[in-house]
Amino acid sequence: MPRFSVIVPVFKVQGFLRECLDSVLAQSFTDIEVIAVNDCSPDGCGAILDEYAARDPRVRVLHLPENVGLGRARNAGMPYATGDFLFFLDSDDTLTPGALRAMADRLAESADPDDPDVLVFDYARTYWWGGTRRNVLARVLAEGSAGTFTVAEHPEILELLMVVWNKVYRRDFVQRHGFAFPPGYYEDTPWTFPVMLSAERIATLDRICLNYRQRRQGNILSTTSRKHFDIHEQYERVFAFVDSRPELASWRPYLHRKMGEHCLDILSKPDRLPACDKAEFFRLTAALFRKHRPQGPVPRELRVLTGGYAGYRSLRQAARVAKGLGQRRQQVRKAATGRIKRSWSSLHEHRALDPNLAVYSAFSHRGVLGDPAAVHAKARELAPHIRGVWVVREEQVPLLPPGIEYVTPDSARYRQVTARATYFVNNVNWPGSLVKRPGSVHIHTHQGTPLKYMGTDLLDKPGARHGFDVPQMLRRADRWDYSLVANRHSELVWDRAYPCHFTSLRTGSPRNDVLVRATAEDGAAVRARLAIPADHRVVLYAPTRRDYIRGGHIDRVDLARFADDLGEGTTLVVRLHPSLADGPARGLGLADLHRRGVVVDATDEPRVEDLMLAADALVTDYSALMFDYANLDRPIIVHADDWGAYAASRGAYFDITAEAPGHVSHSYRELAWLFASGAWQDAESARQRAGFRARFCQFDDGKAAERVVRRLMLGEQVAEPVSVPAPVRATHDQLTSS
Repeated sequence: MPRFSVIVPVFKVQGFLRECLDSVLAQSFTDIEVIAVNDCSPDGCGAILDEYAARDPRVRVLHLPENVGLGRARNAGMPYATGDFLFFLDSDDTLTPGALRAMADRLAESADPDDPDVLVFDYARTYWWGGTRRNVLARVLAEGSAGTFTVAEHPEILELLMVVWNKVYRRDFVQRHGFAFPPGYYEDTPWTFPVMLSAERIATLDRICLNYRQRRQGNILSTTSRKHFDIHEQYERVFAFVDSRPELASWRPYLHRKMGEHCLDILSKPDRLPACDKAEFFRLTAALFRKHRPQGPVPRELRVLTGGYAGYRSLRQAARVAKGLGQRRQQVRKAATGRIKRSWSSLHEHRALDPNLAVYSAFSHRGVLGDPAAVHAKARELAPHIRGVWVVREEQVPLLPPGIEYVTPDSARYRQVTARATYFVNNVNWPGSLVKRPGSVHIHTHQGTPLKYMGTDLLDKPGARHGFDVPQMLRRADRWDYSLVANRHSELVWDRAYPCHFTSLRTGSPRNDVLVRATAEDGAAVRARLAIPADHRVVLYAPTRRDYIRGGHIDRVDLARFADDLGEGTTLVVRLHPSLADGPARGLGLADLHRRGVVVDATDEPRVEDLMLAADALVTDYSALMFDYANLDRPIIVHADDWGAYAASRGAYFDITAEAPGHVSHSYRELAWLFASGAWQDAESARQRAGFRARFCQFDDGKAAERVVRRLMLGEQVAEPVSVPAPVRATHDQLTSS
């Protein structure tokens, strides 16, 4: 008996069907059966299904003699299911890699003493143009991730999209209650509400398991048709179910409200109903609303259903007018505010600069971080007379360390401080609205040593510069007075990529001072804070974003498998690129693995330096983190299984696979072997790392922040760091002629 019976109704999806089936059959979890129901599809779907069934015994195909619709096609597949759980997958959607394994693990975790009746998992909308957007109510799944519950114990679960395909259902539970799909549109409604209200054990999985395809022309519910009138009969079925079970009577007010909201939403869409049918649809909705109205007041947003269609149209028109007026008022206020700001700035820009005022920002105002934080800390020590003010976003204020003076972007205090400050320290560009005054000193720290193309070098990489305005970037870089560099390579790249009038300072990277001066106690303290056993080996996995993938993220490594292959006594710490922290990337398994203790998700850790101190080894692909981590002289593995695609799409200043800081893996098998064999820390790895450090840790001596403060804020003469000579590299011509 398989664990999952995947029932796939199929109709007119020949362009998507192979991708759907491949996403199921290629799963690492193989204890499944696929029951594909050909709903008399007029295209090539039937032949495709037969092809898959011929080569994979897990696939069974049912060819229906006539088209019966989505719900009844699902019903047709259920009698043939033998699995513990039913999974209804639409044939134009796909499973994410590792989804079934994650579901099986979550079910096993909750099966005490019995399997859950329902497991609810997360999904992401994937758009035809390549975009991805996670379910906006994902937090509801995270809140219910411990143990099992009923809807009475966690009613927020009903606020999720009421569809059938974001859940798996225990087959015995479905059979015992006799659940089935009705004909018509909105068939998920009279299935999902009864199922969820009847379930005694519901579990959630905070992981994106399904890609919900958003077609360019929408799905069947986006079409204009009288079939949308089916919604009334579907809710009648829901109310009939509740009426047949007195213990569910308390849910009537909730279902009554959901019904009203659902029907009004359909009516408000301009492309759902023919204009001549809208009045009839409203009247039927209002009649249904009155029929099932419970005791108590009507919610304000639904009171329109107690009147006539003319009143509804008047309210809709008034709302449209109010929206237009609101937009015009907003435009007027915005213009007036802009005039006031310009006048205010003009006034203060004529006041003298404050020689004892410095303004700091890092990573687009995300907090006291990176090189600017290191400079600020050293300035407080060596130049306490210089007042340091940080620019931070409003949501970051509660996370600030004690004693930090701050302003929020575009506030009155922000304008006052930036108009008077002498020193500006940032690792990204200041906004274009900030005017550089004569006498001010702009110090640009960058965000590490560049491997990928930057600045003007992106002009030949149209895909990589998507969203970047290179000319505007250069206008902002024109304000730089000083550019800090950690090595000769960076100095040459910045001069090329940003052809502006700044002075390069060979200071080293201030944020790396803590790495150069690191002690064993530093790493132990970080491990304790992250609840990592003191005797564990720590492997830090830090992948970068991809420019050739819409959204920037792609799973290059199966994290659960990697953590298992590393073995007992090793903790895998994962840190995604900061730009991916708020997107769907963590929902593709990382958050769930962290919850289960398989890995440590350190994406939200503000100081990446702390993670490097805690790590015994770094596994990365093309992240600039490797240049910083090399200061610790600890093993680095470059996992470069897509180097060709990455370099072609983004551009790179050198081939990291040929000039790596350690061993390079080109497949997961090679990566696992490096650790299993011990090669990750062998003599060859140390030899490669030594050459890499000599080249890229050239000016990092632990005194970079002090050098910046003494020279640029205190005006002292400071010697450049004594660099380790980089090894002589033979040219291609020399190699081929020898």
